[in-house]
Amino acid sequence: MTQPATHILRLLGWGRTLARHGALRGIEHDPNTPAQVRRLCRIARLGTRQPRLPDYAGAFQDIGPAAIKLGQTLATRPDLVGEDAAHNLLSLQDSLPPVAFKAVCEEIEASFQKPLGTVFATIEPEPVGAASIAQVHRALTSEGREVAVKVLRPGIRGRFARDIDTYEWAAAHLEALGGEASRLRPRLVIANFKRWTVRELDLRREAASASELAEAMTAFPGYRVPAIDWDRTNSRVMTLDWVEGIKVSDRAALEAAGHDCKELAKRLVLAFLTQAISLGLFHADMHQGNLFVEADGTIAAIDFGIMGRIDRRARAWLAEILYGLTTGNYRRVAEIHFEAQYVPAHHSLDEFATALRAVGEPMRGKPVKELSVGMMLDGLFAITRDFDMQTQPHLLLLQKTMVMVEGLATSLDPDINMWDVSAPYVRGWIRDELGPEAALADRLREDADTLLRIPALIRRIEERYPPKGGAPDPPPLPRIELMWERRRRGDWLGYALAAAAGAGLVLAGVWSGLLG
Repeated sequence: MTQPATHILRLLGWGRTLARHGALRGIEHDPNTPAQVRRLCRIARLGTRQPRLPDYAGAFQDIGPAAIKLGQTLATRPDLVGEDAAHNLLSLQDSLPPVAFKAVCEEIEASFQKPLGTVFATIEPEPVGAASIAQVHRALTSEGREVAVKVLRPGIRGRFARDIDTYEWAAAHLEALGGEASRLRPRLVIANFKRWTVRELDLRREAASASELAEAMTAFPGYRVPAIDWDRTNSRVMTLDWVEGIKVSDRAALEAAGHDCKELAKRLVLAFLTQAISLGLFHADMHQGNLFVEADGTIAAIDFGIMGRIDRRARAWLAEILYGLTTGNYRRVAEIHFEAQYVPAHHSLDEFATALRAVGEPMRGKPVKELSVGMMLDGLFAITRDFDMQTQPHLLLLQKTMVMVEGLATSLDPDINMWDVSAPYVRGWIRDELGPEAALADRLREDADTLLRIPALIRRIEERYPPKGGAPDPPPLPRIELMWERRRRGDWLGYALAAAAGAGLVLAGVWSGLLG
């Protein structure tokens, strides 16, 4: 088990990096920041030269791969990091210098336990992309098929495990301080982040997600997921069909190739809604580097390390919330929040509906270039504190992806109205899934099932234990001993060493600042 002193040293080192980029200023000045955290920020920035404008993205980039992924997660949380920081983190690029080709070859050979030449006929030494977790090379199979080969960075699993261990430790201490820190539930945020990254670090899981999405989206025209080469895929290497196309963000090249950018923008939004609302499985990393337009106009998606899932009950609530916001039915949106137990029952439904109206009404009927889904989310986050709404970590990926899709759709068609595109689809889904016919069909299936399982007994149980709210049960969180618990046992040595090392780091920072 990692010692507290080790966690403290890591946090101090990361804090120094954040301070050099001016990224601690917002935390330090936020009135909701606990006093203990504010003091640590002051210590970490002692002797550093801070830029006038904070560069949160640059700081996370310098800290390392796990921090890059964490920063992308925090970009969806303006309630947690502030609007300026969230906006800046949206620019965080998941890219690092590539690993040497020799190391990549060794990783492939070790994972398959056979020479590289027996796996691929040729593989290009220069990567086509190098991210924080893996890098991709173009290759040719022995059958003459062009493929993309994704290879994990050597040692990346251990590095992520080490850093996430410290994130969990820090989140437990932050949440234990109570107040606003407890409402934002940082431990659950890190637990979800850990679950996402564990999936990304097993390329078989990514391959399975790609295969599942490809199968589910077969009936959606103009959207394609490359096929997986399972014979050349394992936990550290994934092989899939090569995609030849124009990046969806390159509007000039798309227009030069004769593609209809307005139609592409609309199809992109509808593809996301189909995945999130109809399927409950969506590509949650839909940034500009992961979507291409092929010669025939098909949108091809890649990189399925991050996938979102929403159960049917939550999807029904989501659809009704979106439709209520687009039609101005704020009372129904408020009722859903109470039904899902997102808002505690002691609050007034009417007051919450009025607060929602203040968020939604200014945005109706306007193009994204004036008001956006991202701004709507910011507005919703702003009222969460007033109504004691706890963070819903299971919706974080959805919020993040909505912002990504909006940005890409706007780059293709600056005049697109997300509400106008979304409303017919959502209305149709609600009619088909929640309308009278669907309700009758659900009831018939339920009654038949109940009949087979002894109706009286089952119905009494269902009446005794009604359905829970919209949030799924939280995952089990690791037991983390807090510093003040350890202190009560009289174990001071680790903290004394950490304090001495921390003082050394700060003094070194001051000295380098004076010399600089």
